[in-house]
Parts: sequence; C-alpha cells; structure tokens
Amino acid sequence: MAGRLVELEVENFRSLRKVSLPLGPVNVLVGPNGAGKTNVLRVFDFLADIVRTDLGPALEDRGGFDELVFRGGEPRPDHIRIGLKGHWSVAETSGSPLDVYRLRINGSPPAREEIFHLSRAGGWRNRIEVSGERAASSQYGADEVISDDESERRTAVMEVGIQPFSTGLSTLPRLSENFGGREVVALADFLTTFRVFDVYVHRARMPSRVSRSGYEAIADDASNLARFLLTLRSTDEEAWERLQADAVEVLPQLEALDFDYPSGGARSVVVVLRERGLREPTSLLDASYGTIRLLGLLAMLYDPSPPALTCVEEIDHGLHPQALEILVERVREASDRTQFIIATHSPALADRLKPEELIVCERAEDGSSVIPAVSTAQVEKIVRASEGMPLGELWFSGALGGDL
Repeated sequence: MAGRLVELEVENFRSLRKVSLPLGPVNVLVGPNGAGKTNVLRVFDFLADIVRTDLGPALEDRGGFDELVFRGGEPRPDHIRIGLKGHWSVAETSGSPLDVYRLRINGSPPAREEIFHLSRAGGWRNRIEVSGERAASSQYGADEVISDDESERRTAVMEVGIQPFSTGLSTLPRLSENFGGREVVALADFLTTFRVFDVYVHRARMPSRVSRSGYEAIADDASNLARFLLTLRSTDEEAWERLQADAVEVLPQLEALDFDYPSGGARSVVVVLRERGLREPTSLLDASYGTIRLLGLLAMLYDPSPPALTCVEEIDHGLHPQALEILVERVREASDRTQFIIATHSPALADRLKPEELIVCERAEDGSSVIPAVSTAQVEKIVRASEGMPLGELWFSGALGGDL
C-alpha cells in the first residue's frame, strides 16, 4: 500500500476543538448526528484542497478562517492546527520512524507554520520548517530526536523563499530531491488521491461508455459502474468471480451478473441481473436502490488500485442488515490496499466490528467533539464485563457512549 496514517491530531477545526485520533487499517466512526464524524472527513478534504489550490483559496472556499475555526467557548481560538503521523515517504522501510506533518494556521494576522519530518534513503531524515517567507530543510540521523524548536542542525540548512501564506504542501513538491521535494510529493499525492466514496444511484444505474484502455478505476460516485465491472471481468477473473459470488449471496433471487449493449456495436454497456424465475434479465436501469448501492460498494471494495485513503459516509444506507457481514469482511480484506475511515449509524454494522475498529464520537457541552469518546482498551474492558455482547448492542444501550 502507498501509505498509512497512524494518528490524526486536530485543534479548533470546526467542532474538533482538541482531537487526537489513533488510526488503524479500518476505522468506523459511530455516534449521533452532529458529533463530528463528518468533520473528521472534512479535515482530509481541506488538506487535499490546500495541495491543489494552496491555503488561501482552500480557506476562501470554506468561508474564511472565521467560518472554519471552532465557534464554542470564549475567547475565540486564534489558530487551527492539523497534524498527521504515519508512513508515506518513498524511502519508508520496516521499522522506520513515523513521518510527521504539522500545520498551524493563525487567524489574525493571517499566517501559517509547517513542520515536516520525513524519511529518506540511507537512514536519514529530513526536517523541513516553513515559517513566514522562509522554508528551511536539514537532515539528521534516523536515531536522533530533533525537537520542533531546535535550531542547531548537524548538517547545513538549505533555505528557499516562499510566499507568506503559501504552504509547503502546495509549493515544496516542485523543489529538489536534496531539499526533500520527493518526500513532500509522497505526502501531497497521498492527500490529493484520497476519496470520499458515495454511490450516486441514479448515475450508477445508467449505461457507461465501453473503455478501450484496459484499465478502469471505480469513480467516487460509482457513475462508471458498468464499465468498471466489465473491465474487472476481462482483467481479473478471480476478483470478478468473488464479487459476483458476494452479490449472489446477498441478493436472494440473483443467479449471475451480466452485461448488455443497448446502443449496439459495444459502444456502451449496462449491467443486467439474471434472476431466478424470470425469463429475461433485469437491467440495472430497473433495479432497486439497495441493489445498486450494494454493487457500487462491492466495486469499490474490489478496486485493484484504490487510493491510499478511502472515506465512506453511511456505508450501510439502503442495505439489508444481513448484507453487512460480507461488507465488513470485504472492508477488512480491502484494507490491505486502502485505509478506511467509515461513518455509520448502524448498530447492526457495529455488531460485526472489532474493538480496535470502532471509534465512538460524542459532543461535549461546549459544542466540541470528543473523538474517541472511549479508548480501545476501555471498549475491550466493557466487552469483557458484558460477557461478549456485540459492540452494536453495547453502543445502542449507551454502555460505550455516543448515544442520544
């Protein structure tokens, strides 16, 4: 897999006043509406926009600093801070120290500060500090501990000029390898390729133009569902057969998935369902909402080349509770290729999770989000005390918090 996050730290971003969130391969956020689950996903969307357009436009698109900063309590916070820890550098090896990225945005006067700690080849680490109109890069050994405020380095510092409100995320990828540009590119690519997957049923049921490239990634809204599935059948027969078997197991009348070419000449393709008891196949144009959502989710889970991070809101929406068993199993399998952050209100889905996969979210009296509201160790302790009650039941009962 291209990268993996192990921790997200956020201060004063919308309802995330002070959040330190450990991240594993599968992370499922549960809790009431307004608890802050969507704001966790918005952090990554904000960082991706910073890479694409820089900090100023990313703030403006969200109404400016005042609209983005936490609005509870007095006095109003004067900064937003976002921190990432994980493994994303191109020189990453087993046992390497964590890569680190920290961004601080000040409201008045507008300013930003950034710190990068990145692994490099040969056992070296890069420390890049961006402040004011200066970006400075230095190297240190992987076994050295370098604090953020330490000024003396063992190697000469390389400096470049930078616009006072531009970020290293958006500008440093253009710099030399010696400065650390290649390692910043790895983080920038990680962030810009992340996806929020949400099946747009109306588009997913429609015919797709047939691909001639031999490669197809599923679109973020599954609008190319037919084309993706057709390509998967021709390029990865094993994955296609497994996907089809999952669909047959979950959809009681389904015998097989097939394809039709409504415009002739194989210019466009539509998925059809071969169902028991029916003389003719059912086009996806006439299939149910839940059937299309299920096929879209399975397509995402069998995507052979997904982005490093995949976010899904309300993954259970429109699905029969018994379909969630297969869905959770496939999410775990796919987490070898992409890291998941998933939001749900479904106790039936939570029933099928492990304690380390469940993240309970709550809202405090001051309007701030408490995420996680209970640690993995506490969840495990509560499960043992309950003599093995499923997590969904414990959450729904209020034993884990995150209830109304």
